[in-house]
Amino acid sequence: MITFGGANRLVSDYVEAELLSRISQRQRAFLTRSAVLDRMSGPLCEAVLEMPGSAATLADLARSNMLLIPLDGRGGWYRYHHLFRDMLLGEFHRREPTLVPVLQRRAAAWYAGKGMPEEALEYSMAAGDVGTTARLVGELAVPTLRQGRVITLQRWFRWLDDRGGIDGYPMVTVLAALIFAWVGRAAEADKWADAVDRWQRRDSAGFDDPAAAAWAALLKAFLCRRGARQMGADAAAAAEMMAAGHITSPGPALLQGVARLLSGDLDGSDASLTDAVRLGEDTGSLELAATALSERSLVAVAHRQWPRAEAFAGEAHTTLGRARVEESYVTPLVYAVQARMALHRGNAGEARQALVQAQRARPTLTYAIPHIAVQARIELTRAHLALADVAGARTLMREIDDLLRHRPGLGILVGEAKTLRLQLARERGPGSPGASALTAAELRLLPLLATHLSFPEIASELFLSPNTVKTQAASLYRKLGASSRGEAVARSRELDLLEG
Repeated sequence: MITFGGANRLVSDYVEAELLSRISQRQRAFLTRSAVLDRMSGPLCEAVLEMPGSAATLADLARSNMLLIPLDGRGGWYRYHHLFRDMLLGEFHRREPTLVPVLQRRAAAWYAGKGMPEEALEYSMAAGDVGTTARLVGELAVPTLRQGRVITLQRWFRWLDDRGGIDGYPMVTVLAALIFAWVGRAAEADKWADAVDRWQRRDSAGFDDPAAAAWAALLKAFLCRRGARQMGADAAAAAEMMAAGHITSPGPALLQGVARLLSGDLDGSDASLTDAVRLGEDTGSLELAATALSERSLVAVAHRQWPRAEAFAGEAHTTLGRARVEESYVTPLVYAVQARMALHRGNAGEARQALVQAQRARPTLTYAIPHIAVQARIELTRAHLALADVAGARTLMREIDDLLRHRPGLGILVGEAKTLRLQLARERGPGSPGASALTAAELRLLPLLATHLSFPEIASELFLSPNTVKTQAASLYRKLGASSRGEAVARSRELDLLEG
Protein backbone atom coordinates (compact mmCIF):
# COMPACT_ATOMS: atom_id res chain seq x y z
CA MET A 1 0.00 0.00 0.00
CA ILE A 2 1.39 3.44 -0.98
CA THR A 3 0.84 6.23 1.52
CA PHE A 4 0.65 9.78 0.21
CA GLY A 5 2.48 11.85 2.79
CA GLY A 6 5.50 14.03 3.25
CA ALA A 7 7.72 11.04 4.05
CA ASN A 8 6.73 9.19 0.87
CA ARG A 9 9.69 8.84 -1.49
CA LEU A 10 7.72 9.96 -4.55
CA VAL A 11 6.68 13.14 -2.77
CA SER A 12 10.24 13.77 -1.59
CA ASP A 13 11.66 13.27 -5.07
CA TYR A 14 9.10 15.60 -6.60
CA VAL A 15 9.70 18.37 -4.05
CA GLU A 16 13.47 17.94 -4.45
CA ALA A 17 13.30 18.23 -8.25
CA GLU A 18 10.73 20.99 -8.49
CA LEU A 19 11.54 23.15 -5.47
CA LEU A 20 14.59 22.46 -3.32
CA SER A 21 17.09 21.97 -6.12
CA ARG A 22 16.32 25.49 -7.38
CA ILE A 23 17.10 27.41 -4.18
CA SER A 24 20.31 28.35 -2.37
CA GLN A 25 21.88 26.23 0.36
CA ARG A 26 21.04 28.95 2.89
CA GLN A 27 17.37 28.88 1.90
CA ARG A 28 17.39 25.09 1.99
CA ALA A 29 18.88 25.10 5.50
CA PHE A 30 16.28 27.63 6.55
CA LEU A 31 13.46 25.45 5.23
CA THR A 32 14.58 22.16 6.75
CA ARG A 33 15.49 23.61 10.12
CA SER A 34 12.41 25.81 10.46
CA ALA A 35 10.24 22.73 9.85
CA VAL A 36 10.66 21.85 13.53
CA LEU A 37 8.30 24.78 14.24
CA ASP A 38 4.53 24.34 14.12
CA ARG A 39 4.23 27.98 13.07
CA MET A 40 6.83 30.58 12.27
CA SER A 41 7.51 34.28 12.66
CA GLY A 42 10.62 36.32 11.93
CA PRO A 43 11.64 36.79 15.60
CA LEU A 44 10.99 33.13 16.43
CA CYS A 45 13.04 31.88 13.47
CA GLU A 46 15.89 34.27 14.25
CA ALA A 47 16.03 33.00 17.86
CA VAL A 48 15.73 29.31 16.97
CA LEU A 49 17.72 29.12 13.73
CA GLU A 50 20.18 31.92 14.59
CA MET A 51 19.67 33.29 11.08
CA PRO A 52 19.39 37.11 10.92
CA GLY A 53 16.84 38.43 8.45
CA SER A 54 14.42 35.56 8.97
CA ALA A 55 11.37 37.81 8.58
CA ALA A 56 12.51 38.80 5.09
CA THR A 57 13.28 35.17 4.24
CA LEU A 58 9.77 34.12 5.24
CA ALA A 59 8.25 36.89 3.16
CA ASP A 60 10.35 35.87 0.14
CA LEU A 61 9.36 32.22 0.54
CA ALA A 62 5.68 33.17 0.78
CA ARG A 63 5.94 35.21 -2.44
CA SER A 64 7.75 32.40 -4.25
CA ASN A 65 4.92 29.94 -3.53
CA MET A 66 7.05 27.68 -1.33
CA LEU A 67 3.94 26.06 0.13
CA LEU A 68 4.07 28.60 2.96
CA ILE A 69 0.66 29.56 4.34
CA PRO A 70 0.13 32.99 5.99
CA LEU A 71 -1.68 32.79 9.34
CA ASP A 72 -2.51 36.47 9.67
CA GLY A 73 -3.11 39.40 7.36
CA ARG A 74 0.06 41.22 8.38
CA GLY A 75 2.61 38.67 7.17
CA GLY A 76 3.82 38.02 10.69
CA TRP A 77 3.07 34.33 11.15
CA TYR A 78 3.21 31.42 8.72
CA ARG A 79 3.08 27.64 8.60
CA TYR A 80 4.10 25.10 5.98
CA HIS A 81 1.65 22.91 4.13
CA HIS A 82 1.62 19.71 6.18
CA LEU A 83 2.93 17.47 3.36
CA PHE A 84 5.78 19.89 2.66
CA ARG A 85 6.61 20.12 6.35
CA ASP A 86 6.67 16.33 6.72
CA MET A 87 9.13 16.08 3.86
CA LEU A 88 11.34 18.86 5.25
CA LEU A 89 11.35 17.25 8.68
CA GLY A 90 12.32 13.92 7.17
CA GLU A 91 15.30 15.53 5.44
CA PHE A 92 16.29 17.44 8.59
CA HIS A 93 16.26 14.27 10.69
CA ARG A 94 18.38 12.49 8.06
CA ARG A 95 20.95 15.27 7.55
CA GLU A 96 21.26 16.91 11.00
CA PRO A 97 19.64 14.64 13.62
CA THR A 98 21.62 16.01 16.57
CA LEU A 99 20.48 19.55 15.77
CA VAL A 100 16.75 18.73 16.03
CA PRO A 101 16.46 18.75 19.87
CA VAL A 102 18.74 21.80 20.05
CA LEU A 103 16.34 23.82 17.95
CA GLN A 104 13.34 22.48 19.85
CA ARG A 105 14.89 23.60 23.16
CA ARG A 106 15.55 27.05 21.68
CA ALA A 107 11.91 27.26 20.60
CA ALA A 108 10.83 26.28 24.11
CA ALA A 109 13.02 29.01 25.60
CA TRP A 110 11.67 31.62 23.17
CA TYR A 111 8.04 30.81 23.98
CA ALA A 112 8.75 30.75 27.71
CA GLY A 113 10.33 34.18 27.43
CA LYS A 114 7.23 35.46 25.62
CA GLY A 115 4.92 34.29 28.39
CA MET A 116 3.53 31.30 26.45
CA PRO A 117 4.35 28.38 28.76
CA GLU A 118 2.15 25.78 27.08
CA GLU A 119 3.89 26.24 23.74
CA ALA A 120 7.20 26.06 25.62
CA LEU A 121 6.06 22.82 27.25
CA GLU A 122 5.19 21.16 23.95
CA TYR A 123 8.59 22.01 22.46
CA SER A 124 10.31 20.78 25.64
CA MET A 125 8.48 17.48 25.27
CA ALA A 126 9.49 17.26 21.61
CA ALA A 127 13.11 17.83 22.67
CA GLY A 128 12.88 15.13 25.35
CA ASP A 129 13.70 17.68 28.06
CA VAL A 130 12.18 16.04 31.15
CA GLY A 131 13.30 18.66 33.67
CA THR A 132 11.89 21.67 31.83
CA THR A 133 8.72 19.76 30.96
CA ALA A 134 8.20 18.81 34.62
CA ARG A 135 8.66 22.42 35.74
CA LEU A 136 6.18 23.70 33.16
CA VAL A 137 3.63 20.97 33.92
CA GLY A 138 3.85 22.04 37.56
CA GLU A 139 2.96 25.60 36.53
CA LEU A 140 0.19 24.65 34.10
CA ALA A 141 -1.54 21.67 35.73
CA VAL A 142 -4.13 23.51 37.84
CA PRO A 143 -5.06 26.16 35.21
CA THR A 144 -5.37 23.43 32.59
CA LEU A 145 -7.64 21.40 34.87
CA ARG A 146 -9.83 24.46 35.44
CA GLN A 147 -10.19 24.73 31.65
CA GLY A 148 -11.53 21.16 31.62
CA ARG A 149 -8.67 19.84 29.47
CA VAL A 150 -8.25 16.54 31.25
CA ILE A 151 -6.97 14.59 28.23
CA THR A 152 -4.16 17.11 27.76
CA LEU A 153 -3.18 16.75 31.42
CA GLN A 154 -3.15 12.98 31.21
CA ARG A 155 -0.92 13.14 28.13
CA TRP A 156 1.58 15.37 29.94
CA PHE A 157 1.68 13.20 33.06
CA ARG A 158 2.01 9.97 31.11
CA TRP A 159 4.79 11.46 29.00
CA LEU A 160 6.70 12.22 32.20
CA ASP A 161 5.94 8.81 33.66
CA ASP A 162 7.25 7.07 30.52
CA ARG A 163 10.55 8.98 30.91
CA GLY A 164 11.12 8.43 34.60
CA GLY A 165 9.56 11.70 35.71
CA ILE A 166 7.30 10.17 38.34
CA ASP A 167 9.84 10.18 41.20
CA GLY A 168 12.14 13.13 40.66
CA TYR A 169 9.74 16.06 40.65
CA PRO A 170 7.73 16.38 43.88
CA MET A 171 5.28 19.10 42.88
CA VAL A 172 4.38 17.43 39.60
CA THR A 173 3.97 14.09 41.34
CA VAL A 174 1.63 15.58 43.95
CA LEU A 175 -0.43 17.44 41.36
CA ALA A 176 -0.68 14.35 39.15
CA ALA A 177 -2.04 12.29 42.06
CA LEU A 178 -4.56 14.99 42.96
CA ILE A 179 -5.75 15.49 39.40
CA PHE A 180 -6.05 11.78 38.63
CA ALA A 181 -8.13 11.48 41.82
CA TRP A 182 -10.36 14.37 40.75
CA VAL A 183 -11.00 12.90 37.28
CA GLY A 184 -11.81 9.42 38.61
CA ARG A 185 -8.60 7.59 37.67
CA ALA A 186 -8.19 5.93 41.05
CA ALA A 187 -5.44 3.44 40.19
CA GLU A 188 -3.30 6.17 38.63
CA ALA A 189 -3.94 8.46 41.60
CA ASP A 190 -2.67 5.71 43.90
CA LYS A 191 0.38 5.14 41.70
CA TRP A 192 1.45 8.79 41.85
CA ALA A 193 0.55 9.04 45.55
CA ASP A 194 2.82 6.06 46.22
CA ALA A 195 5.61 8.02 44.52
CA VAL A 196 4.94 10.93 46.91
CA ASP A 197 5.24 8.51 49.85
CA ARG A 198 8.53 7.17 48.50
CA TRP A 199 9.88 10.69 48.14
CA GLN A 200 8.94 11.58 51.71
CA ARG A 201 10.50 8.41 53.09
CA ARG A 202 13.77 9.20 51.30
CA ASP A 203 13.74 12.79 52.54
CA SER A 204 12.59 12.56 56.14
CA ALA A 205 13.28 16.26 56.67
CA GLY A 206 10.57 17.07 54.11
CA PHE A 207 10.56 18.42 50.60
CA ASP A 208 13.11 20.98 49.53
CA ASP A 209 10.09 22.75 48.09
CA PRO A 210 7.77 23.84 50.96
CA ALA A 211 4.89 24.30 48.53
CA ALA A 212 5.21 20.67 47.43
CA ALA A 213 5.16 19.58 51.09
CA ALA A 214 1.97 21.56 51.69
CA TRP A 215 0.24 20.11 48.64
CA ALA A 216 1.43 16.62 49.61
CA ALA A 217 -0.35 16.99 52.96
CA LEU A 218 -3.49 18.12 51.15
CA LEU A 219 -3.20 15.13 48.81
CA LYS A 220 -3.10 12.74 51.75
CA ALA A 221 -6.21 14.35 53.21
CA PHE A 222 -8.07 14.09 49.89
CA LEU A 223 -7.19 10.45 49.34
CA CYS A 224 -8.00 9.53 52.96
CA ARG A 225 -6.05 6.28 52.68
CA ARG A 226 -5.59 6.01 56.45
CA GLY A 227 -9.04 6.88 57.74
CA ALA A 228 -11.00 9.94 58.81
CA ARG A 229 -8.92 10.80 61.86
CA GLN A 230 -5.67 10.91 59.88
CA MET A 231 -7.51 12.83 57.18
CA GLY A 232 -8.22 15.58 59.71
CA ALA A 233 -4.59 15.65 60.85
CA ASP A 234 -3.34 15.83 57.25
CA ALA A 235 -5.77 18.64 56.43
CA ALA A 236 -4.62 20.57 59.51
CA ALA A 237 -0.97 20.09 58.49
CA ALA A 238 -1.79 21.30 54.98
CA ALA A 239 -3.51 24.39 56.39
CA GLU A 240 -0.49 25.22 58.55
CA MET A 241 2.05 24.73 55.76
CA MET A 242 -0.01 26.64 53.21
CA ALA A 243 -0.39 29.56 55.62
CA ALA A 244 3.39 29.59 56.18
CA GLY A 245 3.97 29.55 52.43
CA HIS A 246 1.30 32.18 51.71
CA ILE A 247 -0.68 29.67 49.62
CA THR A 248 -4.42 30.30 49.54
CA SER A 249 -6.65 27.29 48.91
CA PRO A 250 -10.06 26.17 50.21
CA GLY A 251 -8.86 22.55 50.23
CA PRO A 252 -7.59 22.33 53.83
CA ALA A 253 -10.69 23.98 55.31
CA LEU A 254 -13.00 21.79 53.20
CA LEU A 255 -11.25 18.58 54.22
CA GLN A 256 -11.07 19.61 57.88
CA GLY A 257 -14.81 20.21 57.68
CA VAL A 258 -15.47 16.81 56.11
CA ALA A 259 -13.19 15.06 58.63
CA ARG A 260 -15.06 16.71 61.51
CA LEU A 261 -18.37 15.72 59.96
CA LEU A 262 -17.20 12.10 59.70
CA SER A 263 -16.28 12.21 63.39
CA GLY A 264 -19.73 13.54 64.34
CA ASP A 265 -18.61 17.10 65.17
CA LEU A 266 -21.34 18.95 63.26
CA ASP A 267 -20.68 22.43 64.67
CA GLY A 268 -16.92 22.22 64.14
CA SER A 269 -17.56 20.90 60.65
CA ASP A 270 -19.82 23.79 59.72
CA ALA A 271 -17.29 26.37 60.90
CA SER A 272 -14.57 24.87 58.68
CA LEU A 273 -16.94 24.52 55.74
CA THR A 274 -17.91 28.19 56.06
CA ASP A 275 -14.23 29.10 55.67
CA ALA A 276 -13.97 26.76 52.67
CA VAL A 277 -16.87 28.46 50.89
CA ARG A 278 -15.32 31.89 51.41
CA LEU A 279 -11.88 30.78 50.24
CA GLY A 280 -13.35 28.95 47.27
CA GLU A 281 -15.08 32.12 46.12
CA ASP A 282 -11.98 34.24 46.74
CA THR A 283 -9.69 31.93 44.74
CA GLY A 284 -12.13 30.95 42.00
CA SER A 285 -12.11 27.30 43.20
CA LEU A 286 -15.82 27.00 42.56
CA GLU A 287 -16.00 23.20 42.52
CA LEU A 288 -14.60 23.09 46.05
CA ALA A 289 -16.93 25.90 47.12
CA ALA A 290 -19.89 23.91 45.72
CA THR A 291 -18.72 20.85 47.64
CA ALA A 292 -18.49 22.83 50.89
CA LEU A 293 -21.97 24.30 50.36
CA SER A 294 -23.41 20.80 49.77
CA GLU A 295 -21.75 19.62 52.97
CA ARG A 296 -23.22 22.60 54.84
CA SER A 297 -26.64 21.61 53.51
CA LEU A 298 -26.22 18.09 54.92
CA VAL A 299 -25.08 19.49 58.27
CA ALA A 300 -28.24 21.64 58.33
CA VAL A 301 -30.35 18.54 57.54
CA ALA A 302 -28.73 16.74 60.48
CA HIS A 303 -29.85 19.66 62.66
CA ARG A 304 -33.33 19.49 61.04
CA GLN A 305 -32.85 23.07 59.78
CA TRP A 306 -34.56 22.59 56.44
CA PRO A 307 -34.72 26.25 55.30
CA ARG A 308 -30.94 26.58 55.80
CA ALA A 309 -30.38 23.23 54.09
CA GLU A 310 -32.47 24.36 51.10
CA ALA A 311 -30.58 27.65 50.85
CA PHE A 312 -27.16 25.97 50.93
CA ALA A 313 -28.27 23.36 48.37
CA GLY A 314 -29.42 26.11 46.01
CA GLU A 315 -26.13 27.98 46.42
CA ALA A 316 -24.19 24.79 45.75
CA HIS A 317 -26.09 24.19 42.52
CA THR A 318 -25.61 27.78 41.37
CA THR A 319 -21.92 27.74 42.24
CA LEU A 320 -21.33 24.50 40.34
CA GLY A 321 -23.05 26.07 37.34
CA ARG A 322 -20.73 29.06 37.56
CA ALA A 323 -17.76 26.68 37.51
CA ARG A 324 -18.85 25.65 33.99
CA VAL A 325 -17.88 22.02 34.39
CA GLU A 326 -20.00 19.39 32.70
CA GLU A 327 -19.39 16.53 35.09
CA SER A 328 -16.91 16.29 37.93
CA TYR A 329 -16.38 14.42 41.18
CA VAL A 330 -18.40 17.21 42.86
CA THR A 331 -21.48 16.73 40.67
CA PRO A 332 -22.94 13.58 42.31
CA LEU A 333 -22.89 15.15 45.78
CA VAL A 334 -24.39 18.45 44.60
CA TYR A 335 -27.24 16.66 42.81
CA ALA A 336 -27.73 14.14 45.63
CA VAL A 337 -28.40 17.09 47.92
CA GLN A 338 -30.71 18.59 45.26
CA ALA A 339 -32.68 15.32 45.22
CA ARG A 340 -32.86 15.31 49.02
CA MET A 341 -34.31 18.84 49.03
CA ALA A 342 -36.80 18.07 46.25
CA LEU A 343 -38.08 15.00 48.10
CA HIS A 344 -38.49 17.02 51.28
CA ARG A 345 -40.70 19.42 49.29
CA GLY A 346 -42.59 16.47 47.82
CA ASN A 347 -41.39 17.10 44.26
CA ALA A 348 -40.62 13.60 42.98
CA GLY A 349 -40.15 14.75 39.37
CA GLU A 350 -37.44 17.23 40.30
CA ALA A 351 -35.78 14.60 42.47
CA ARG A 352 -35.66 12.14 39.55
CA GLN A 353 -34.07 14.78 37.29
CA ALA A 354 -31.40 15.42 39.92
CA LEU A 355 -30.75 11.69 40.22
CA VAL A 356 -30.12 11.42 36.47
CA GLN A 357 -27.59 14.27 36.63
CA ALA A 358 -25.84 12.55 39.53
CA GLN A 359 -25.91 9.24 37.66
CA ARG A 360 -24.16 10.68 34.61
CA ALA A 361 -21.21 11.92 36.70
CA ARG A 362 -21.02 9.03 39.17
CA PRO A 363 -18.15 7.18 37.43
CA THR A 364 -15.89 10.17 38.13
CA LEU A 365 -16.35 9.72 41.89
CA THR A 366 -14.22 6.74 42.94
CA TYR A 367 -12.39 5.44 45.98
CA ALA A 368 -9.68 7.99 45.19
CA ILE A 369 -11.92 10.50 47.06
CA PRO A 370 -13.68 7.99 49.32
CA HIS A 371 -15.38 10.33 51.79
CA ILE A 372 -17.36 12.18 49.10
CA ALA A 373 -17.82 9.00 47.03
CA VAL A 374 -19.51 7.15 49.90
CA GLN A 375 -21.36 10.19 51.24
CA ALA A 376 -22.88 11.03 47.85
CA ARG A 377 -23.94 7.43 47.24
CA ILE A 378 -25.55 7.19 50.68
CA GLU A 379 -27.65 10.27 49.90
CA LEU A 380 -28.47 8.90 46.44
CA THR A 381 -29.49 5.54 47.93
CA ARG A 382 -31.85 7.28 50.33
CA ALA A 383 -33.41 9.18 47.44
CA HIS A 384 -33.92 6.02 45.37
CA LEU A 385 -35.53 4.30 48.34
CA ALA A 386 -37.84 7.28 48.89
CA LEU A 387 -38.92 6.90 45.26
CA ALA A 388 -39.45 3.13 45.73
CA ASP A 389 -36.62 2.41 43.26
CA VAL A 390 -35.15 -0.59 45.04
CA ALA A 391 -33.06 -1.77 42.07
CA GLY A 392 -31.31 1.60 41.80
CA ALA A 393 -30.74 1.67 45.56
CA ARG A 394 -29.22 -1.81 45.54
CA THR A 395 -26.81 -0.91 42.75
CA LEU A 396 -25.61 2.06 44.78
CA MET A 397 -25.35 -0.04 47.93
CA ARG A 398 -23.06 -2.50 46.18
CA GLU A 399 -20.86 0.41 45.12
CA ILE A 400 -20.82 1.73 48.71
CA ASP A 401 -19.73 -1.68 50.00
CA ASP A 402 -16.96 -1.83 47.41
CA LEU A 403 -15.75 1.65 48.36
CA LEU A 404 -15.71 0.74 52.05
CA ARG A 405 -13.63 -2.33 51.27
CA HIS A 406 -11.03 0.00 49.74
CA ARG A 407 -11.33 2.67 52.45
CA PRO A 408 -12.93 1.27 55.62
CA GLY A 409 -12.13 4.07 58.08
CA LEU A 410 -14.79 6.61 57.13
CA GLY A 411 -16.26 7.36 60.54
CA ILE A 412 -20.03 7.80 60.78
CA LEU A 413 -20.48 6.86 57.12
CA VAL A 414 -19.77 3.23 58.05
CA GLY A 415 -22.73 3.21 60.44
CA GLU A 416 -24.99 5.00 57.95
CA ALA A 417 -24.10 2.44 55.30
CA LYS A 418 -24.92 -0.40 57.72
CA THR A 419 -28.34 1.09 58.43
CA LEU A 420 -29.10 1.38 54.73
CA ARG A 421 -27.90 -2.17 54.11
CA LEU A 422 -30.32 -3.50 56.73
CA GLN A 423 -33.16 -1.42 55.32
CA LEU A 424 -32.52 -2.73 51.82
CA ALA A 425 -32.49 -6.32 53.07
CA ARG A 426 -36.15 -5.85 54.07
CA GLU A 427 -37.20 -4.34 50.72
CA ARG A 428 -38.82 -6.26 47.89
CA GLY A 429 -38.16 -4.61 44.55
CA PRO A 430 -38.92 -5.42 40.90
CA GLY A 431 -37.17 -8.40 39.38
CA SER A 432 -35.87 -6.60 36.29
CA PRO A 433 -33.66 -3.59 37.04
CA GLY A 434 -33.92 -0.63 34.69
CA ALA A 435 -31.77 2.34 33.70
CA SER A 436 -31.46 3.61 37.27
CA ALA A 437 -29.57 0.41 38.13
CA LEU A 438 -26.69 1.05 35.72
CA THR A 439 -23.40 0.54 37.53
CA ALA A 440 -20.55 3.04 37.53
CA ALA A 441 -18.66 0.74 35.14
CA GLU A 442 -21.61 0.63 32.75
CA LEU A 443 -22.03 4.41 32.94
CA ARG A 444 -18.32 4.81 32.16
CA LEU A 445 -18.79 2.62 29.08
CA LEU A 446 -21.92 4.40 27.84
CA PRO A 447 -20.34 7.53 26.24
CA LEU A 448 -17.87 5.33 24.35
CA LEU A 449 -20.73 3.33 22.85
CA ALA A 450 -21.84 6.55 21.17
CA THR A 451 -18.52 6.77 19.30
CA HIS A 452 -17.23 4.85 16.27
CA LEU A 453 -14.77 2.89 18.41
CA SER A 454 -14.94 -0.89 18.20
CA PHE A 455 -15.26 -2.98 21.36
CA PRO A 456 -11.52 -3.85 21.32
CA GLU A 457 -10.71 -0.14 20.94
CA ILE A 458 -13.08 0.74 23.80
CA ALA A 459 -11.45 -1.96 25.91
CA SER A 460 -8.04 -0.39 25.27
CA GLU A 461 -9.38 3.05 26.18
CA LEU A 462 -10.78 1.74 29.50
CA PHE A 463 -7.82 -0.59 30.26
CA LEU A 464 -10.19 -3.59 30.24
CA SER A 465 -10.36 -6.85 28.33
CA PRO A 466 -12.69 -6.99 25.28
CA ASN A 467 -14.71 -9.75 27.02
CA THR A 468 -15.29 -7.50 30.04
CA VAL A 469 -16.51 -4.70 27.79
CA LYS A 470 -18.86 -7.09 25.97
CA THR A 471 -20.26 -8.35 29.29
CA GLN A 472 -20.81 -4.80 30.54
CA ALA A 473 -22.45 -3.81 27.25
CA ALA A 474 -24.84 -6.78 27.40
CA SER A 475 -25.89 -5.85 30.94
CA LEU A 476 -26.29 -2.22 29.89
CA TYR A 477 -28.51 -3.18 26.93
CA ARG A 478 -30.69 -5.31 29.17
CA LYS A 479 -31.23 -2.53 31.74
CA LEU A 480 -32.04 -0.02 29.00
CA GLY A 481 -34.39 -2.43 27.23
CA ALA A 482 -32.26 -2.27 24.09
CA SER A 483 -31.28 -5.00 21.65
CA SER A 484 -28.37 -3.25 19.93
CA ARG A 485 -25.64 -0.69 20.49
CA GLY A 486 -27.44 1.96 18.45
CA GLU A 487 -30.69 1.36 20.29
CA ALA A 488 -28.91 1.61 23.65
CA VAL A 489 -27.37 4.95 22.66
CA ALA A 490 -30.74 6.28 21.45
CA ARG A 491 -32.46 5.14 24.65
CA SER A 492 -29.74 6.75 26.77
CA ARG A 493 -30.28 10.06 25.01
CA GLU A 494 -34.00 9.84 25.63
CA LEU A 495 -33.26 9.36 29.33
CA ASP A 496 -30.77 12.25 29.34
CA LEU A 497 -27.92 9.90 30.26
CA LEU A 498 -26.11 11.06 27.13
CA GLU A 499 -26.04 14.41 25.41
CA GLY A 500 -27.41 14.82 21.92
